[in-house]
Amino acid sequence: MPRTLFVTTALPYANGSFHIGHIMEYIQADIWVRAMRMAGHTVHFVGADDTHGAPIMLKAEAEGITPQQLVARIAGERPQYLNGFHIAFDHWHSTDSPENVELSQDIYRQLRAANLIETREIEQFFDPVKGMFLPDRYIKGECPKCHAKDQYGDSCEVCGAVYAPTDLVDPYSTLTKARPILKKSDHFFFKLSDPRCVEFLQEWTTGANAQGSKRLQTEVLAKTREWLGNGDGQANLGDWDISRDAPYFGIEIPDAPGKYFYVWLDAPIGYLASLKAYCNKIGLDFNALIDPASTTEQVHFIGKDIVYFHALFWPATLKFSGRKVPDQLNVHGFITVSGEKMSKSRGTGISPLRYLELGMNAEWMRYYIAAKLNARVEDIDFNPDDFVARVNSDLVGKYVNIASRAANFISKYFDGELGYSGDAPKLSAHWQSATDAIQADIEAREFGRAIREIMAHADQINQAFDAAQPWLIAKTLAQADAAQRAALQHICSSALAGFKALSVMLSPILPVLSQRVATELFGLTRNFVWSDAGVLPTRINAFKHLMQRVEPTMLDALFEAPAAELASDVTPALVPGGEPIADIITIDDFVKIDLRVARIVNCEHVEGSTKLLRLTLDVGEGRHRNVFSGIKSAYEPAQLIGRLTALVANLAPRKMKFGVSEGMVLAASHADDKTDAGIYLLDPASGAHPGMRIR
Repeated sequence: MPRTLFVTTALPYANGSFHIGHIMEYIQADIWVRAMRMAGHTVHFVGADDTHGAPIMLKAEAEGITPQQLVARIAGERPQYLNGFHIAFDHWHSTDSPENVELSQDIYRQLRAANLIETREIEQFFDPVKGMFLPDRYIKGECPKCHAKDQYGDSCEVCGAVYAPTDLVDPYSTLTKARPILKKSDHFFFKLSDPRCVEFLQEWTTGANAQGSKRLQTEVLAKTREWLGNGDGQANLGDWDISRDAPYFGIEIPDAPGKYFYVWLDAPIGYLASLKAYCNKIGLDFNALIDPASTTEQVHFIGKDIVYFHALFWPATLKFSGRKVPDQLNVHGFITVSGEKMSKSRGTGISPLRYLELGMNAEWMRYYIAAKLNARVEDIDFNPDDFVARVNSDLVGKYVNIASRAANFISKYFDGELGYSGDAPKLSAHWQSATDAIQADIEAREFGRAIREIMAHADQINQAFDAAQPWLIAKTLAQADAAQRAALQHICSSALAGFKALSVMLSPILPVLSQRVATELFGLTRNFVWSDAGVLPTRINAFKHLMQRVEPTMLDALFEAPAAELASDVTPALVPGGEPIADIITIDDFVKIDLRVARIVNCEHVEGSTKLLRLTLDVGEGRHRNVFSGIKSAYEPAQLIGRLTALVANLAPRKMKFGVSEGMVLAASHADDKTDAGIYLLDPASGAHPGMRIR
């Protein structure tokens, strides 16, 4: 029966560009959506930017722009990624939208009316310099367990201990380095521990959807047992703090001045906001789709790191605000590179944009990721050598090779006409049955299994073609009888019928290539649907090249991302003194600066200047240099004579009213600290001598 589905992916946080983990999830969802549409189901596939919270507010502040400007800049990047990898959302929205404000505030009011909102006074760290309460990620200190320095406010990266920020030894704000103070504030809590919520979540997590499938995968269900118990009344659910204090970039809580919804309250509501905006755009009844009695299926694709929010808070929020609850939660693992966690600095990060800029085929990536994915919560690994081998062997060597070999015989000897001298109905039934099995695998999200079966079929087609040796028949075709001609036509037609079926099977995974096969080779005026696999083609057009091979050098270039990209997610950090780290440069920029060891052979005051000292420097050139330096407030000339220092030796000479300065010596200070104690002339370690280059 035709089904109606509302499908989403996790909302990307709008403070940075897409990474390969985003693309993996979107490809998984897109393949599934395309497969459902090929079966005749109606799918509303929507996404949105997750735009609220302290990190976005602070990043925008550091850049001197508004949060809305930061979000708009990031949102402007999205189409090149989505279009580049053929990810076809019906609508892309934002949580900073009128629809989300309206829905979030309305849902809150309904939860409050259900007596599931409670106000409590809490005590948390407050930055007295910044004037704001600090989320855990902005508090560091010494681990209370192993005493490692500079650990975050919720867990230690050294020993793995989990603790409250107040447990840290010598805590400090990462924003200002100030020691935070404990301050009280009224916060709003969603009472997840309420018996009504616990009872509902016990049923929802263990239940099945309208199709008879379990809502949660086995691994996810097992994780929920840790929180909910096994129905024995031993649930371990804490109530959920859903409010934050100003200053905060978010949605204001009704009737609570200065209070905002915590980002995880309004972010999933962004799914509904995006659907509502889409419904308004195309004239659908939004309220009918999310009514508890609706037959529309709500399906979410998410990563394993956000299961807690989606398997507990989100369904409970929907249930007790009078809306339809999710029918399916499809959780995937992370993506690693050659067995390692992705890291740009270690060269194990993959930039999706870099991939596209290098001209690499997006469908190579779609195929490779699909080949790794299954319906379980497992991490997948991107291995460059495996990527090259799998794409070149499977897609080019097996799949495309069928059409390139068989089509030429049909075009050359039969003017594009196909013919079957064997049992055509049996061949038709075989390919439809095989495709039905692939359809079932893809709908069950067993993509890897589907691809293994598809390639097994491709092997069988190629083996049958090789065994028949059509090239030998073609050599004597001028002298061949009708039976031999029919045999050649049958061999090639059967191979092309199989190629068409494989193309149908691969359509959700390779949408652009399969569309070309449908229209350019087989002359269809539409994309493939599942039932096309059993319809034997009767004619083909001339074969056109379909896919090039992956060159290993492309992978080398992919992992040599430009330096600007390596720094794309770096937010200039404040150091003590308040001066931000300067803009990123490349190694090419740095090597242009010639730093040399110099000895100060003489130093004297500059008459008429309150800031400058005149330094006479030996840089090992056989002559002395004259350099003026603004360090008079920190040093007496006699203190410097004989010392080594660091000199920018290739700085253009500068003519000053006191004379010509032939370089610049290096000193450390804060931008706002020019006191005697605030300037420190840099000096090389003893043993260095004038003229040595500093690298």
